[in-house]
Amino acid sequence: MICTESGYALLEAVFSQAEMQGVREGLSSTLLDRTKAGARHVLSVPVVRDVAVDCRLLAIAGEFLGRDAQPFRATLFDKSRTANWLVVWHQDTALPVCRRCDDPTWGPWSRKAGVLYARAPAWALEQVVALRVNLDDSSQTNGPLRVVPNTHMSGVLTDAAIEQITRGATPVACVTRAGGVVAMRPLTVHASSKSLDDRPRRVLHIEYAATVNLATGIELAVA
Repeated sequence: MICTESGYALLEAVFSQAEMQGVREGLSSTLLDRTKAGARHVLSVPVVRDVAVDCRLLAIAGEFLGRDAQPFRATLFDKSRTANWLVVWHQDTALPVCRRCDDPTWGPWSRKAGVLYARAPAWALEQVVALRVNLDDSSQTNGPLRVVPNTHMSGVLTDAAIEQITRGATPVACVTRAGGVVAMRPLTVHASSKSLDDRPRRVLHIEYAATVNLATGIELAVA
């Protein structure tokens, strides 16, 4: 049983080192539309799809969302000495959707790599969990994910509220060997620093929902 109350969970050795080597090789032989940070919308890539629907990940997602949890979006993050960046404290509040709706609690709207996105209300984000599969070892020095536990229970926060929360917080660095998984609610306040060494830190960030049909007229886009 996974503890889901703090908004995140760190699970070691979900996949073997050999499995992660196979995923790395599969991604390196696939032509991806890359950005500096990695690649968006990679769920349709066969090696990524195989990971996303693996029974081990579905079971982890099910602990948060129920047995019908299903993947709807995947992103490759690829951080290294030559492609290095930091991410400030934030929540993940944008969801890919199939079409616009008139509900004023959704938006502003944007397009990312051809996919429609909207800033979502808290009730929708509470039906989502992200599973971050570490393709490489993560450590304190190669820019790991850092989270502030229990912040997912505060709803969608303003930038000022996030700054106030993090000023006095004790963040947790989510470090694990390749094959480990970090499960995280999107409203958990999180960040990552620049890498300080030469080791790559590649992560498959796969998002799951209890259902893609969140409400009448609001359907998640599979990306």
